[in-house]
Amino acid sequence: MKRKIVRIDEDRCNGCGACAEACHEGAIVMVDGKARLIRDDFCDGLGDCLPACPVDAISIEEREAEAYDEQAVAAHLAARASHGDAAMRNPVGGCPGSAARSFAAASGPGSSGDVPPVQGSRVSELTTWPVQLKLVPTNAPYLDGAKLLIAADCTAYARADFHERFMHGHVTLIGCPKLDGVDYSDKLTEIIRDNDIKSVTVVRMQVPCCGGIERAVKEALKASGKMIPWQIHTLSHTGEFVD
Repeated sequence: MKRKIVRIDEDRCNGCGACAEACHEGAIVMVDGKARLIRDDFCDGLGDCLPACPVDAISIEEREAEAYDEQAVAAHLAARASHGDAAMRNPVGGCPGSAARSFAAASGPGSSGDVPPVQGSRVSELTTWPVQLKLVPTNAPYLDGAKLLIAADCTAYARADFHERFMHGHVTLIGCPKLDGVDYSDKLTEIIRDNDIKSVTVVRMQVPCCGGIERAVKEALKASGKMIPWQIHTLSHTGEFVD
């Protein structure tokens, strides 16, 4: 029969796993770091996964496909629950580490679970995952009400006090316009426009390619139509402030 069903563009998929989390029928799983529709009869074609995708890799098409089978879906979900929900969504070769999550900052020796460990005398200020801007879903729960730190990849290596100086109290997003090969303007616009962002801090290096992340943030702030406090810090190769 011909009906509406999900189509996944694997070339555009960034492997974040947000669509697999959003699919109530378990029709989408992560395989070799890409989202994949495992069975046509598991997909109801309603598209709950569409808004979860941060890179618009999912669409609805009309094509020949098996009819949606509610009983098969129920059996599939029961089997997934009995074998472990995360394992079924993210089989070997998938990307479970890119699922959005938040946790408390480390507070000292003995921290466990999702709490980041203490490294020597310093404490990790990381409270959310993933941190790579390319992987972060624009609707990640931890973005609402966040103070954003948008940092170029190299900045954390330039300053030993990066965690306490910049990351404390912020949701950290990192990226490199040159290496990622992405213009982050549109994604940052969505993040700022669709969430209650309290402030934006940008940390970049004093190199031309870092200008791309500064430009993207400025364009996103303008396009969002919001008046949000923002600031930019530029570091030298040795970690000194040059702004």
